[in-house]
Amino acid sequence: MHKTTQKPTNRVKALMTQIIVLMLLCITKTNAQTVTPYITSGDQSRLLQQQGTVSFGTNSGTNPSTVTVNAGTTYQTMDGFGYTLTEGSAEVISGMAATQQNQLLNDLYNPTTGLNASVIRISIAASDLSSYSYSYNETSGDTNMNNFSLNGPDLTYLIPIIKKIQQINPNIKILATPWSAPRWMKTNGSWVGGSLQTQYYAAYARYFVKYIQAMQAQGIPIWAITPQNEPENPNNEPSMLMNSTEQKNFINQQLGPQLAAAGFGGVKIIAFDHNCDNTAYPIDVLNNSSYVDGAAFHLYLGNISAMSTVKNQTNKNVYFTEQYTGSGGSFSGDFGWHMQNVVIGSTNNWSKTVLEWNAANNSSLGPRTPGGCNTCLGAITVNNSTSYTKNVAYYIIGQISKYVKPGAVRIGSSSTSGSIFSVGFKNPDGSIALVIYNSGGQNTIKVVSGSSAFNYTVPGSSAVTFTWGAGTPPPTGFPGYYNIISRNSNKGLDVADNSTVSGGRIQQYDVTGGGGSNQRWKFVSDGAGNYYIIVKSTGMYLAVENNGTANGLKVQQRTFSNSNEFKWTVASLGGGYYKITNVNTGKSLDVENVSTANGANIQVWDYTGGLNQQWQFVQVESTAKKALTITEAESTNDMAIFINSSNDYLKIDTNHEGNADITVYNIAGQSILKKNVNFVKGNQSEIEISRLPKGVYIVRVTDNTGSYSKKVLKQ
Repeated sequence: MHKTTQKPTNRVKALMTQIIVLMLLCITKTNAQTVTPYITSGDQSRLLQQQGTVSFGTNSGTNPSTVTVNAGTTYQTMDGFGYTLTEGSAEVISGMAATQQNQLLNDLYNPTTGLNASVIRISIAASDLSSYSYSYNETSGDTNMNNFSLNGPDLTYLIPIIKKIQQINPNIKILATPWSAPRWMKTNGSWVGGSLQTQYYAAYARYFVKYIQAMQAQGIPIWAITPQNEPENPNNEPSMLMNSTEQKNFINQQLGPQLAAAGFGGVKIIAFDHNCDNTAYPIDVLNNSSYVDGAAFHLYLGNISAMSTVKNQTNKNVYFTEQYTGSGGSFSGDFGWHMQNVVIGSTNNWSKTVLEWNAANNSSLGPRTPGGCNTCLGAITVNNSTSYTKNVAYYIIGQISKYVKPGAVRIGSSSTSGSIFSVGFKNPDGSIALVIYNSGGQNTIKVVSGSSAFNYTVPGSSAVTFTWGAGTPPPTGFPGYYNIISRNSNKGLDVADNSTVSGGRIQQYDVTGGGGSNQRWKFVSDGAGNYYIIVKSTGMYLAVENNGTANGLKVQQRTFSNSNEFKWTVASLGGGYYKITNVNTGKSLDVENVSTANGANIQVWDYTGGLNQQWQFVQVESTAKKALTITEAESTNDMAIFINSSNDYLKIDTNHEGNADITVYNIAGQSILKKNVNFVKGNQSEIEISRLPKGVYIVRVTDNTGSYSKKVLKQ
């Protein structure tokens, strides 16, 4: 109906009547929708404690403390929440007995049973909460980084803990930040203060490249970096000054180009990483560097609204990356200030992350460098090898991270009371999470969504997160292939004429017996709340034609490219039906002209709620027993890949002989692993990818005859 301007026929009028009836039924369903509250109170009587459910009802009467939620108004997409995993944090966690260590890491990072902390900030070499100051290259003048090495505290403590976290949450994002360059590169030759000498810009950029390569060789991909922690603070140990002109020049002349040349152009460069009292610095860097994704902020000085100032004047991303809680503070006071300013304040000012300071320390607030923070309280205090205590920062992050998932979108939220602070989110599964902090005394608030509302009494100095509307999770958590069935026609998504070419048209067609391989689709997460939808017959990807954004564009199968027209969100509509939305266009998968006929084209259109935009997933094939799947989208006779069933390594064979480089790339085009081999006829080489997170990878072999590739799907 949204594709015609003709006068409605009797059939259309009847259909409109049906839709009105359905809308009335939806209103009734919304009115009865169940809401689950989770409270942390300032007096600690309730700590992330689930409360009795309430239900939406008809919105009536007035309330001076009203919070209005508007899911139709959307802002930034969230990357996630978490802590800085300092080397000192990893060291104290490493000293725990295996059972308690595993419990602690699950408490923080498990997406289901724990806090779902999904971003880790780590230091590049030492931070002030390391056991001592160190770099990865102490050889003065080694500008080629021949002596670069992770050997030392990182390899001993930090990297093994990160690998354990990856087992708990394979989609964890890692932000890496240096506190100082090696001393020999600095103007004062000291760990404390000083600046980076311009003659070492190239060497220091090479240091970053070596670091990212070394971490990825450990199976730890770096998601983002900042060039310098607190570049206006010369007093910490370690520390280094870097003004906006220096940062701009370092990024533009060396860091950006070197990362791109090394295949790490997909690693985000996030500028500044300091307080909200200075907006001129990040605005200068962001507006004068094409390499920079955005700016990071702390809140030891200034007002959190600075993040919006920078966002609005640069149109680039902003991230909140650090705030500490002190050992001398009170639970109620610290919890309230952080909820208002860091959790609710930063996200309402466009932040894509919320990160508190150190994850863990010992009962003496260490380890730390001689000049490091001596009052910083970890989210966790490790008392001894078998005991740990959860501190206020654990609950500050938990109040949002448990209920707002990576890939969630901030939605409209407003409060009529000066003592009630709020922020709302829509999760990838379509559920809503509303985070509220009450800075005053006990208060009965009204929460309004559309024509529905509910009342709830919030204790004073307390936070409550309300969740509602959670549908059945998308079926992408289960390995296998699915028929994607239109609710309107009961026909399935189909590659027309079994096409094997990129650009082949997608239509709807009858599905019998699970359908052919051109009707079987796999969902693969991109780790950020989106999905690639891959057809079994060719291994090609569902995408919108011509990279367009208009209504009515056709959907095709296409050879993979790392861009948003290949990404889709899947949101539950309830009752086992889903909305499938293209990330690039913001438009939903749709059957042309609401057709019920075989062969009707599949397009993208603005979502109106019609049955032709609702889809059911029917699993027709499970691949649960296989950890790896080889796809033939880039098939070549020059190369074959097998799975070694004994260890899940990849066995690679070619019909060539001689020296070759094997490189594994992630979907962003970043080089993850490299291995040089000598192929001999009849022998196969192996490469280990068991430590890599699940997802799609490209395995490329380069020898004296050229390069050839295959895709690998790790589940």
